[in-house]
Amino acid sequence: MSSYLITGGSRSGKSRYALELAKSAKKPFYIATGWAGDEEMDERIQKHRKERGKHWTTIETKTDIASAIAKAERKGADFIIVDCLTLWISNMMFEKTNIEKETRKVIDVIKSARKANLIFVTNEVGSGIVPLDKESREFRDVAGLANQKIAAAVDNVVLTVCGQPLYIKGK
Repeated sequence: MSSYLITGGSRSGKSRYALELAKSAKKPFYIATGWAGDEEMDERIQKHRKERGKHWTTIETKTDIASAIAKAERKGADFIIVDCLTLWISNMMFEKTNIEKETRKVIDVIKSARKANLIFVTNEVGSGIVPLDKESREFRDVAGLANQKIAAAVDNVVLTVCGQPLYIKGK
C-alpha cells in the first residue's frame, strides 16, 4: 500500500488531488480534523462532504489520527485520506496535547503493514513572511517539523501549485 503527504498553499488543489488519487477506491474513508466552530466552517464541511459523495465514510477527530486510521482499517478501508495535518497541529496546540508523541504514533501507523492506501493533506506554512507574534511563529515551526517527519515516513510527497501536482518524492 502506498502513502502520501500532499502539501501546498491555500486553495492549491491539495484535497482535490487527494480525492483524484482515491477515485478507484471501493471503500474510502475520510478522516477530518476540522470542526464546525462557526457557521462558515459548518458550510465548508457540508460542501466538502457533498463533493466527496455518499460512498465515503467520514471519521472526525481533532487530535487522535492514529486511532482513527486504525478504526478505518478495522472497518475495511482500502483508501484513507487525512485532511488536514495543519488543523490537527492547531487542535493539539489549543488542547495542549503532546504533539511529538502524536506525530510519532502517526509515523508508526505509516510504517506498519497497512491494508489501505494512506494520504495526508497539509499546508505549507513556512513560505510566507515571519509571523509577528510568538504563538504564530511557534505554530509555523511545529507544523513545519511535523510535516518534515511525516514526509520522511511516507512513500510519496506531492507539492500542489495552481492545481498541479509536483512529485517531490516517489512516483
